Amino acid sequence: MVSESEILEENRKVRRLQLVVDLVMSVLGQSDMTLEEASDMVAATRRFALNLFPDKEHTYDLIYQPKFRRLLAEKYKLA
Repeated sequence: MVSESEILEENRKVRRLQLVVDLVMSVLGQSDMTLEEASDMVAATRRFALNLFPDKEHTYDLIYQPKFRRLLAEKYKLA
């Protein structure tokens, strides 16, 4: 059985990840950085997420990667 402290810790990590993703999305949308710099920031965000949730790579790719891909495609006019 999962303890209350484990649930609280998991919730804290989820909120932290969501905050980082929201901040990165905002920076990407508002800055004039190059596509390479933006891609590096997305990759760093992925590494951060996998550091928090080591075995959840597939989940990250399903939830967050499409959001970043759409934003970069729209901003940099990618096909």
